[in-house]
Amino acid sequence: MKKLNLISTLLTVLIVLMGCKKECTFVYSDWTECSNSIQTRTYTSSPSGCTGTPPADSLQRSCVMGKIGNQIWTTKNLDVATYRNGDAIPQVQDAAAWKILTTGAWCYFANNTANGTTYGKLYNWYAVNDSRGLAPTGYHIPTDAEWTILINYLGGELVAGTKMKSNTGWENDGNGTNSSGFAGLPGGYRSFLDFFYLIGAYGYWWSSSERATDGAWSRYLYCNDGNVIRGYNVKQGGFSVRCVRD
Repeated sequence: MKKLNLISTLLTVLIVLMGCKKECTFVYSDWTECSNSIQTRTYTSSPSGCTGTPPADSLQRSCVMGKIGNQIWTTKNLDVATYRNGDAIPQVQDAAAWKILTTGAWCYFANNTANGTTYGKLYNWYAVNDSRGLAPTGYHIPTDAEWTILINYLGGELVAGTKMKSNTGWENDGNGTNSSGFAGLPGGYRSFLDFFYLIGAYGYWWSSSERATDGAWSRYLYCNDGNVIRGYNVKQGGFSVRCVRD
């Protein structure tokens, strides 16, 4: 009987101890400089003995870059699910939820994970503007003025698009030369009304520059011409994101 009581007591203590375990809080180091197209960082967790692991993309991510004029741009669309400090950026698939957001979020085009492999993620402007940082360490989301510098260096709005578009992937024989190395892809966009549009035909990218309380500046490329268009879009729109070096 004493043995049974002892076993029962030990089991009770074990259950209590297991129930007391808490989810971890993670504190991350800064991302390292880009090396061999990879950035890494370390983390500590608290409290001691807590349960949980960091998000999969919070310790390593890709960082492909190229120099265009006097600027250094990433040459792939951003594809992260955490801010620079490690906080998660919500993935929002629901149509009703997406169109009323006033905080950062991302999605895949048509909510299809397979599209992320080629085109990266689509972000609303609130994610772009979040103080926790969407871009990797040493980079930032380009301002409207920085987009203009890039486009002027490539010959202006009427011709720069051909140099910025990738040489494969665009509909209607609309491929570019990619002579700039920008490698722009037609990732489409998610409208503030939650419709997904124009993958294969258009590529849209945010700037960090606000135009008014409800909108911000962007740039887009089109399959049927070599232009770069400066656009003004509501902040709930889902666009691709590129980064430029500080």
